[in-house]
Amino acid sequence: MPESEVYFTDLRVKPPHNLLTKLERLIKRAGIEKIDFDRKLVAIKIHFGEPGNLAYIRPNYASVIVKFLKARGAVPFLTDCNTLYYGRRSNAPAHIDAAFENGFNPLATCCPVIIADGIRGTEFREIPINSELCESAKIGSAIADADVIISMTHFKGHELTGFGGVLKNLGMGCASVGGKLFLHSGSSPRIFEKNCTGCRVCEKYCAYDAIRVGPDRIAHIDYEKCVGCGQCVAVCQYDASRVVWASTSEIACKRISEYSMAVVKDKPAFHISFIMNVSPDCDCWDSNDYPLVPDIGIAASFDPVALDHACAEMVMAAPALPGSKIRDSHNHEDMKGKDKFRAAHPDTFWKAGLEHGEKSGLGNMSYKLVIV
Repeated sequence: MPESEVYFTDLRVKPPHNLLTKLERLIKRAGIEKIDFDRKLVAIKIHFGEPGNLAYIRPNYASVIVKFLKARGAVPFLTDCNTLYYGRRSNAPAHIDAAFENGFNPLATCCPVIIADGIRGTEFREIPINSELCESAKIGSAIADADVIISMTHFKGHELTGFGGVLKNLGMGCASVGGKLFLHSGSSPRIFEKNCTGCRVCEKYCAYDAIRVGPDRIAHIDYEKCVGCGQCVAVCQYDASRVVWASTSEIACKRISEYSMAVVKDKPAFHISFIMNVSPDCDCWDSNDYPLVPDIGIAASFDPVALDHACAEMVMAAPALPGSKIRDSHNHEDMKGKDKFRAAHPDTFWKAGLEHGEKSGLGNMSYKLVIV
């Protein structure tokens, strides 16, 4: 298979240009105008950020894409699906409020926000893919019904998949709540009792009433109720709640790549990744840690696998920032050329998703980086 082209621009600017004009130049050079947008419903898949988190993509970038699409006759909308875990984005009204609070509102972005899987996350289309791990995928109906998919991804670390890139944005992000249950299944956490302080924060954030602190002041998980969403792992400040990964990160990455196939099946799709504020964890949490590496740039491609691989390799080639999570935990080494994602989350296997995506025909790991 020939190399896929990934287009990249750094964050340096010279007047009269700025990062917004550089973004438009990038997507044009990457060939976005090959897509027929005239009178097409275009789903712009983006993560609006959990309020309190400040690492998400700025809405200014989304506005550039919206105006570009409208100038070509498109009918765009910004979209995401509801979350599986407790938070400000677990139902559509709250999700829209959170999006508006973070600047993704019609006044700023010139288009509506539509939560793709409805009020409670139950509106989806079941798309047959007959792949190795998934016979079909439950994709939010507004995304499944769109004519064109544009993904705008904040490239960062992730506690389940190593990093959150295009495949995570598409596969997990476009899944309805039922789809997310499937993608997370098999990754239920356990309590490392020695570390538990009985603070009850995990109780507060569990959407399924599956974890309770007992008379022994230790948290206990009811596995009949637990769906394996990992929220208790994310909010525990004492490393007491831990995911029993085994091979589940690898399986989750593969499932996510198959769900990504369902999202882009039989329709044009174009992908943009913002390699900036590369925080260790997902934008789903209501805070963000110090970035792992300096800001790198923006990349775009028709190939989601190649784009993820290129972004991962650029982050690995960069030095770790002093004071970051991985720099502190690795004897202050600069980690240049090393796998920052495995350093932040040692039990993750991000490459499995890319290899599986290539094997499944979603994209190509081999790429040619074109500098814009």
